[in-house]
Amino acid sequence: MSKKAKEEKTEETLTENTTKETRQQEEAVKDDTKLQLNIKIDELNAKIININKEKEELINKVKLAQADLVNYRVRKDEETANQLKYANKDLILELLPIVDNFERAIGSEKSDATDEMKKYYDGIHMIYNGLKDALKKFGVEEINRVGEVFDPNLEQALLAENVPDKEDEIVLEVLQKGYKLKDRVIRPASVKINQK
Repeated sequence: MSKKAKEEKTEETLTENTTKETRQQEEAVKDDTKLQLNIKIDELNAKIININKEKEELINKVKLAQADLVNYRVRKDEETANQLKYANKDLILELLPIVDNFERAIGSEKSDATDEMKKYYDGIHMIYNGLKDALKKFGVEEINRVGEVFDPNLEQALLAENVPDKEDEIVLEVLQKGYKLKDRVIRPASVKINQK
């Protein structure tokens, strides 16, 4: 082989080797780039998963807050309705002793009263009836359970008596009337009960 041919062959071998090395380097760079891309993709997928979790948590928090708000509104509406329903309770409690006094006055009425006294008692009856009617309009009811079994939710027993022909725990007499406002007891009746 001639020197020139040897040089050309050497040059070809070098070029082939350089091309091989270049290809290997390019493949290494490609592999490294693929590896880097895969790492980035994995990182982005992890971020997407975390963002989706956070989104779900926030959605649940918003739903919970909305439910709390609805429950709060319902509770407040009920409280407001109850306050309005029983708004007159204090006024009514102030009026009940006046009703008691009218009943005492009516109870002291005598059958042999003069015409002037009868007119006086008629006036007391009119005022008493007007006051009772006004209280009824606002939902006030008397608690009168004479002859029924004593109920501690409606009455308080102040006296007890032993009446053999009556059942045990029966209300014998109302000593002071009790009253309910709508469905709530605002003053329990004071009663005498039968106890054996």
